Amino acid sequence: MKPRKITINDIAKELNISKSTVSRAIRNHSEINSETKKRILDYIKNIGFEPDALARSLRSGLTQTIGVVIPAYHIPFYSIAISGIQDYAFEQGYQIMICHSNNKIEIEKNNIKALLNSKVDGLIISVAEDSNTNQHIRTLKSIGLPLVMFNRVIEDIKASKVVVNDYYGAYDMTEFLLKGRKRKIIYFSGPSNLLLSANRKMGFVDAIHKNKIDDGNWEVIEGDFSGKTSYLTMKEILNKENEIDTVFCVCDEVAFGVMKAIKERNLKIPGDIAVAGFTNEPASDLVEPSLTTVDQPIYEIGRTAAKLLFNQINNDNLPAELAVLDTKLIIRNSTRLINP
Repeated sequence: MKPRKITINDIAKELNISKSTVSRAIRNHSEINSETKKRILDYIKNIGFEPDALARSLRSGLTQTIGVVIPAYHIPFYSIAISGIQDYAFEQGYQIMICHSNNKIEIEKNNIKALLNSKVDGLIISVAEDSNTNQHIRTLKSIGLPLVMFNRVIEDIKASKVVVNDYYGAYDMTEFLLKGRKRKIIYFSGPSNLLLSANRKMGFVDAIHKNKIDDGNWEVIEGDFSGKTSYLTMKEILNKENEIDTVFCVCDEVAFGVMKAIKERNLKIPGDIAVAGFTNEPASDLVEPSLTTVDQPIYEIGRTAAKLLFNQINNDNLPAELAVLDTKLIIRNSTRLINP
């Protein structure tokens, strides 16, 4: 059964008083007996509501709560982004409810249902890797729920989105890496159904073509965002060929898996193979050697997503907005032999 939002009528029935009396107590009206007012406010607090928040909710129909759905808790990107979302929401007097899909579309659907049942005033989501079918996201738009997608977004859904300039981030990193390449460069791509994967791959490929790299000297490896997958794939690649001297990865997690496979072959990074990632997760500066990567302003991504959501909550006639944040290259020891 769906949880039901508390109403003035519920409180009046429970306390056996009129709805107008409850309303006056919540609004701190002068024309109410002090003992009755105290009884009503004590009851409201006992059921877990702050009178001021409940008053706003009853007046506006809002719950002062937004929902956030992320693919996984263990990915540092999302914990930092959530900090940005929460800080902005708190400034607006809101709380957030967080769910994670474990990168599974069915769990993602259940998360959304649970948040809708909780009557959230809007939803911020970064979709699961296997979100090939997206009718559940389209449904949110059809019912008029304020919606913002961030990082992992679906291109053909008309909703507000927050992304970084994935194309130019990948393009600039590829240009940098090509300065040190002498043999073969490979790119580990992400799930093809996600816009960020497509844009980063396009940035890599366009830089390759611009620099007139022969077809046999570059390759794209299709994959996911898992370090375990990239580790196993890189092991297989190293068993088959030894021409690779540069690897660029769709995200830092993938780069960590690649680095592990290279080290297990007793090859040196960057002496034998240079490696670069994309995200600038906190661990990228802690691994050995430290990882060259494309920096995303993660906290600002979360904060911007929240800002766009509250724009919709406060004005439901706003058109969908697209926020594109800049990236920058962070050059560290995993490519140190390349001159910037």
